[in-house]
Amino acid sequence: MLVPSRRRLKLEVWIVLGLSLGQSAVYSVVQLLDKITRAPLAEGTSTLNRSQSTREYFDLTYQLLDILFALVPVLLVIYFLTDHRQSVSGGPGNTGSAFQKLGFDFARPGRDLLQGLGLAGLIGIPSLGLYAAGRALGITTAIIPSALDAYWWTVPVLILSALRHAVVEEVIVVGYLMNRFGKFGWSVPLSIAVSSLLRGTYHLYQGFGPFIGNVVMGIVFAWLYTRTKRVMPLVIAHALLDIVAFVGFSIFGRAVGLG
Repeated sequence: MLVPSRRRLKLEVWIVLGLSLGQSAVYSVVQLLDKITRAPLAEGTSTLNRSQSTREYFDLTYQLLDILFALVPVLLVIYFLTDHRQSVSGGPGNTGSAFQKLGFDFARPGRDLLQGLGLAGLIGIPSLGLYAAGRALGITTAIIPSALDAYWWTVPVLILSALRHAVVEEVIVVGYLMNRFGKFGWSVPLSIAVSSLLRGTYHLYQGFGPFIGNVVMGIVFAWLYTRTKRVMPLVIAHALLDIVAFVGFSIFGRAVGLG
């Protein structure tokens, strides 16, 4: 099998990011500039799950389509990370599973779940304090986790949205990029730094507090990945954090610092 050159791999990374979170990072910077040139950042708001139609079932359709198409870059990453080997005779040979390579499988469900729960607690509680501090300092917008209307499908869709964010971010920003950065010959600290800064950048539209918080989260998650080579605990932790934020806000109303 031919080994892709570094140049080809770098082009591959730019394509993946241009279709996913790199694109989000660019939009996030522009949105931040838009907000801070309109009014003080503390007066801005960031809505994470918006209603897209006043008609219930069209809104549901749009929400599901958004979730579905957001996962396409993940499938692209899985394809790129899969080893498509040919046998000596030219026929199909062994295929290296990208799911195993990323640790994005159910090989150790108990340990992954425990690590995910621990990470969610480690990241979630300080994040609330950082959000409150950012609001007090005027460097963070008011964050509205959900602005969906109350339908029978609202909570299930919010859970699916949380899972979407968890899978897209952790598979691409941690699993995929850390793999490719290693192929580039980058050191582990540099790889962690770039991955974490990207995570922070696509959250900049929320303000500088979430940028800092997500950079720290990115450092912890990427470092853990270098130790375990498993992305599943990160997906679990991220999904739990977003489910609590999205569904909790939808059910109980205004979050801390809003109003």
